[in-house]
Amino acid sequence: MAMTGKERVLAAAARKKADRFPKSLRFTQEALDDLLALTGKTGKQELFDYLGIDYRWIGVPFKGPKNRSQVTLGGEGYDFWGCYNKAVKNNFNTYYEITYHPLGQMKTVREIEDYDWPELDWWDYDAIPGLIKAEKQSDDTAVMFFAGGAFESPWYMRGMEQFLIDIYDEPGIAEAISRKVAEIYYQRAMRVIEASDGMIDIIGSGGDIGGQNALMLSPGKWRKHIMPYSAKLITPFKEMGFRTFYHSDGAITPVIDDFIGMGLDILDPIQVGAAGMTPEELFPAFGDRLSFHGAIDEVELLPNASPDEVYAETQRIMGILGGNNGYIVSPTHQVQGDTSPENILAICAAVDEYGKD
Repeated sequence: MAMTGKERVLAAAARKKADRFPKSLRFTQEALDDLLALTGKTGKQELFDYLGIDYRWIGVPFKGPKNRSQVTLGGEGYDFWGCYNKAVKNNFNTYYEITYHPLGQMKTVREIEDYDWPELDWWDYDAIPGLIKAEKQSDDTAVMFFAGGAFESPWYMRGMEQFLIDIYDEPGIAEAISRKVAEIYYQRAMRVIEASDGMIDIIGSGGDIGGQNALMLSPGKWRKHIMPYSAKLITPFKEMGFRTFYHSDGAITPVIDDFIGMGLDILDPIQVGAAGMTPEELFPAFGDRLSFHGAIDEVELLPNASPDEVYAETQRIMGILGGNNGYIVSPTHQVQGDTSPENILAICAAVDEYGKD
C-alpha cells in the first residue's frame, strides 16, 4: 500500500521499512530552471509533486529592516546578521560570498554582546501555516524547518580565519558569538514551531565543520567550544518529539558519535569524496544508530556521468546506506547548474524502480 511522503521520511528517520526510499532534492536557480524546461512544469511546487519529492524545507519570511533583509548567501546585500553578501559568477551559477564581517574588528566579549543583534520580531511567523500547506497540496510530505547553526553563522559574522584563531587564542569571544547565535536560532525555531500548528516534522541545523581530509578544528576544541551550542539546536527539539537533522560537508567521522549523543536522527549530506565518508565506511559504523540523507555525489558523479551511470550509482548506494532502512536519497548538496536535468530524473527513476528488477 502506497505511503505518504511524510510516512516515508519518518520511517527512514526511525530506520523502519517503507514502500520505497524517500526522495529529497535542492537546487540552485540555474539547475531548477533547466529541470523545469525539460519537464515542462511551471514551478518548483509542481515539479516536486511530479518527481515525488517527499522531503520539503520551509523557511520563515523576513519582515525586519530593509537594510538587513538579504538572504544569507542568497543575494547581494546585507543579511539579518549584518554581513554583506556579494555576487560571484562562473559559467554555470551565480554564488554569493560574504565580504563584510560585522564582528571582525571587535576585541572584547562586551563588544560582541553590545552588537546590534537581530530581533525575533523581524520574522513573519504568521506565514508559516500557509507555507507548509503549499508543500502539501498533492501529498502529505514531510516538512523540515532549518533552524540554523552555531559554527558557520558565527564565522560569517567574525570572518573564518579570525573565528578559528579565536577558538584557540580567545575562546571567550568565539563562545560569546556562538552562544548568542544559537540562542537567536533556538528562540526563532520555537516561534516557528508554535505557529506551525503541529505541521513540522523535523528540525534541522548545521554548519560545515569538515574539510576534505579532516575536521576544520580539532575534535577536542570542537567539543569544548562549539558542541554545547550546536547541541542547543538538536537536543531540545529531539526531547520535544521532533526528528533532528544536521548538515555538514566534509570529513566529520571523528564527531559523528557526538552528534548521535546529542540526539541526532539524520546526517546530511554524506560527502562521499571526503576522507572516511564513503557509504561502505559509514554504514557499518553508524547505520544502526543514525539515518543518512544525501550521498549522491554532486562533485564528480552528477556533473560528469551519464544518466545510466547515475541510475546505477544511486541504486548501489541505496543498497548500502539503506541496509537498515535509514536512508533518504538526495544529492550531496544543492544541484548545481553544471548537472544535466536528465541526471536528476535518473536519480528519481532509480528510487522508483529499486528492487523491481
